[in-house]
Amino acid sequence: MNEIKSLCVYCGSSINVDPLYIEAAKQMGKIMAEAGIRLVYGGGKAGTMGVIADSVMQHGGEVIGIIPSHISDREIQHKGLTELHVVDTMHVRKQMMVDYADAFLVLPGGIGTLDETCEIMTWRQLGIHDKPIIIANINQYWTPFFDMIDLIVKEGFMRENDKRIAIIVKTIEDVLPALQKAPEEKFDPSSKWI
Repeated sequence: MNEIKSLCVYCGSSINVDPLYIEAAKQMGKIMAEAGIRLVYGGGKAGTMGVIADSVMQHGGEVIGIIPSHISDREIQHKGLTELHVVDTMHVRKQMMVDYADAFLVLPGGIGTLDETCEIMTWRQLGIHDKPIIIANINQYWTPFFDMIDLIVKEGFMRENDKRIAIIVKTIEDVLPALQKAPEEKFDPSSKWI
């Protein structure tokens, strides 16, 4: 069983989305706070990012935001967090989010979320980290992404076993049980090359 004290959540910066995604972010924030799990995220107040941060704090939880200065300068950083780190670059932000987290959760989001998802999966495949990754396929949002992964495997660019890099759940209620049951296996980076 994994003991998760900090969960890095990747999600969107847009609020102009189906209300079910906003509700999922609110619900996840409540679940995290009630479980005593600290949120680590990109530090913004916009979109579902802001929604989950607000929800964690409204329910008595802690939130660490990490935002690059070029985004912070546009005044979209969340100023009511437990901790807010303003850093020089996106690369520093991503590394700090990994360093602060015990596990990762991917909620529906935009191209930035897709970028973070691919990167955190690649880092696990390469042995840079061995932390659990959960992808919440709310409303089947990530199904086309999983179809792409299947194609990558079919065409020989990835091994079938590497699909275990991330655990897929269908609902927010499934996230914490999946994290607790996540295998603690390490991926051998030397086996990445087929």
